[in-house]
Amino acid sequence: MLDAGRMTLAIETRGLRKEFGSGRGRIVAVDGLDLAVPSGDVHGFLGPNGSGKTTTIRMLLGLARASDGEMALFGEPVPAALPRVMGRVGAVVEQPKFTPGFSGRRNLRLLARTAGVDPRRVPTVLEQVGLAGRERDRFRTYSLGMRQRLAIAATLLKEPDLLILDEPSNGLDPAGIRDMRDLVTGLADAGVTVLLSSHILTEVQQVCHSVTIIGNGRTVASGSVESLLGESRSRTRVGVGDPARAAAMLERAGYGVQREGDDVLVEGHDHPEEISRLLARERIYVSELSAIRPDLETVFLQLTRDRPTEDAR
Repeated sequence: MLDAGRMTLAIETRGLRKEFGSGRGRIVAVDGLDLAVPSGDVHGFLGPNGSGKTTTIRMLLGLARASDGEMALFGEPVPAALPRVMGRVGAVVEQPKFTPGFSGRRNLRLLARTAGVDPRRVPTVLEQVGLAGRERDRFRTYSLGMRQRLAIAATLLKEPDLLILDEPSNGLDPAGIRDMRDLVTGLADAGVTVLLSSHILTEVQQVCHSVTIIGNGRTVASGSVESLLGESRSRTRVGVGDPARAAAMLERAGYGVQREGDDVLVEGHDHPEEISRLLARERIYVSELSAIRPDLETVFLQLTRDRPTEDAR
């Protein structure tokens, strides 16, 4: 059984598995998945299309039944404890059904009454998601980004401790993506734990404290963003007048070397100044020396490149 006292986790799964039946036989969408989301974190949940992210989220919310494994929200086993914990959980997994002819405010007031939430929360959540001033506009006039924000506002009516967002930036333009990033950051600053499933890795790197990367329904890597990036080998771009001679000399010295046009890419060093010092001894003088910093997209592609995915979500 999951040990709730071991550490403070908002979400935990162990050995989670989901199979679907089909005319071709059984399809495994999630295969022994381990996931741990610390309370207070913004946690990125990453994987190629069809890797099992949405299926996992649906199981956590009781929208799909697990074939095997264990799940817990706030240390409570789910789905058994869902009636006790769902008041602490907000989720945007599918586009909510708002009434197009009603204003954003009226839609939220109706949802609040249905959920037994004080309608006086509506102005607060509209302010939180940046829709104050547009609350009287009809939903049908909202842009995609505004609709996404209204969906998040709906989940915030009950003041959740955990917010699960499945591809909230999908289809948004750059301004909308920036607004969503600011919104998630603001929620985290307010103490909300966020599980963020997204394919926009530059955004994940900017807002997430930790990530889990999955491929073919299995955990490929998990940890802080900083530690995952730190596992990538440091590289330095070296500009010199004679790149062929510089590359040969650096290879003889034991460095990993690649040519990229007139530049030399070097791996296997602790400090870039080692390279310039070594080249200078051979009268090869450096015109450029710049660190190539690893990013989450590079790490993601390295970890998932050779992992084919099933035709399942």
